[in-house]
Amino acid sequence: MKFIPIKTRRILPPKDDLYAVLDESLPRLREGDIIFITSKVLAIHQGRCMKIGKGVNKKNLIKSEADAFIEDKNSYWDFILTVKDSTLIPSAGIDESNGDGYYILWPKRTSVLLKEICVYLKKRHRLKKLALVATDSHTVPLRWGVSGISTGFYGLEPLRDQRGAKDVFGRKLEYTQVNIPDSLAAVAVLLMGEAGERTPIVILRDMKGVRFTNKPTWRKITIPPKKDIYAPLLKNMCVKK
Repeated sequence: MKFIPIKTRRILPPKDDLYAVLDESLPRLREGDIIFITSKVLAIHQGRCMKIGKGVNKKNLIKSEADAFIEDKNSYWDFILTVKDSTLIPSAGIDESNGDGYYILWPKRTSVLLKEICVYLKKRHRLKKLALVATDSHTVPLRWGVSGISTGFYGLEPLRDQRGAKDVFGRKLEYTQVNIPDSLAAVAVLLMGEAGERTPIVILRDMKGVRFTNKPTWRKITIPPKKDIYAPLLKNMCVKK
């Protein structure tokens, strides 16, 4: 398989046309391509930006955007740990980098937006099999540095179920399912970069074993908090109604 970073023009807050960027920047797509796009670009496309200035309190903005949050006043960092769109992430994903004086929020209904873009690209490039994945950087507990994660996707089955398969000693696996979008998003985000690279899109080509679909599948990888292995850590979050 091959990852192909795509350089684009600057995509400008508070609102820009992603379709125009795709038309001018993408090469000819092929059957079975998977396209990774940063959530920041999707948000700018939707106009999900707020001017930084007096009267805008970032912490209040984070709380209003988060689905759940926990604020530790004794924290070493000036961040709020949040859940947004079934993703554990600092500050509801709100970011100032590459924002040109704006807070950039997360896009709304990310997977629905990706479906719209996927339909457009399939028609434009005359394809039947194509998938899109939205990405962002996140942190992992007890690890320095950021890595990539999917924040929505459309066009592929996200889980490779290996329950019942045997390990090298013949023992049957009971729980193992491989999360395809997040695994691939980590590589895509690494190639996109975090600063001024202007590569907010990555194409994955010739990935074997991906099952493409025209049905929404985002919910297949999300776990209700009560059933999550991290439930003891999540239970102290303030869940918004």
